[in-house]
Amino acid sequence: MSSFSGVSVVTEGKHCTTSVVNARTESGYHLLVVKDYSRTVQQIPNGEMISSGAFMVGGHQWSINYSPNGVDPSSADFISLLICLHGDDDEVEEVTEAKFEFSFIDQVEYQKPVYIRSTETRIFSSKGDFHGYTLFVKRDALERSAHLKDDCFTIRCDIMVCKDPSAGDAVGTLSDVHQHFDHLLQNKVGADVTFEVNGQKFAAHRCVLAARSKVFMAQLFGPMTESNTSSVIHIKDMEAKVFAGLLKFIYTDSFPEMDKDNNMEEGGQDEEKEEEVEYVMWLQDLFVAADRYELQRLKLLCEGHLAEGLCVSSVASTLALAEQHYCHGLKEACLKFIQDQSLPCLEKVMATDSWELIVTTYPSVLKEIIAKVASSHKHKKRKQ
Repeated sequence: MSSFSGVSVVTEGKHCTTSVVNARTESGYHLLVVKDYSRTVQQIPNGEMISSGAFMVGGHQWSINYSPNGVDPSSADFISLLICLHGDDDEVEEVTEAKFEFSFIDQVEYQKPVYIRSTETRIFSSKGDFHGYTLFVKRDALERSAHLKDDCFTIRCDIMVCKDPSAGDAVGTLSDVHQHFDHLLQNKVGADVTFEVNGQKFAAHRCVLAARSKVFMAQLFGPMTESNTSSVIHIKDMEAKVFAGLLKFIYTDSFPEMDKDNNMEEGGQDEEKEEEVEYVMWLQDLFVAADRYELQRLKLLCEGHLAEGLCVSSVASTLALAEQHYCHGLKEACLKFIQDQSLPCLEKVMATDSWELIVTTYPSVLKEIIAKVASSHKHKKRKQ
């Protein structure tokens, strides 16, 4: 069970006050409340941070560092979040291993011990090691999201100190079942069904799939089940890397990472743009796959990632998917994004292929867009 270790509050753009509750267990979390967010963006330049006071988790003192304009030039468009370890004695270096995760306060899927246990173990030194996310979230994505309310947002930092299992710590009692199932997926031991997706084969376990998905239950154990249990099941209309992500979630209950294309050549900014486009397409396809196999939690996670990553080139296709799969929250996020765009950006949205799909297939959505854009421009004129 993760213990509450206190809260730090950023006010007036640069001051941070910390209230501490010592979490003596190996797992604990601390809250960082950023008030007057827009002032922090204005007053704290790229490369500088606001640090919380020290708080205790697992017998060690930690602090959170918030950089509203990124910690270096490569993260200038992002918010950076880092944690560091503090020693009791400045002359003696203290070293420990820990896992950690930053999340917005309402992102409960990232706050579960099973998820934190799945993250990479980092080595911290009290002599100034920082670990975290230099690219935690794009500022424009945060400013469009529901996480920012009244110019304020709250971050939760979960820390899990790793100690020697032979010492009999409580941390050894935390569930690592997700790791066991991940090993089962990777090692293919006892696999009794094979899927072929876009020419690539995947071995899996019928009982695991059926336990997680009603669709797989009907397909693998229902009345239409093929008598030959060793036959290959062909999955159509899906990319192999999307099915790989689907399986990863089914076995670990954690949001998967996209398998990268090893054939992609390095190309600076062009490569980054290509990767961003590819990632959005993968997210959209994973969202569709989650709906297809009735994996509601994965569908909600995809919905959140798509809403946070909206851009001019993807918003129309994401809006069409949201309408098609009855996702009201994602649809509203898309409409809000379009409503907030300038006329030149709206023209770019309308130039995408997916815009034509909205016009021809979802005329009611088009009416909603027109109404919201008209309302937005009326409001702007009143302000002027």
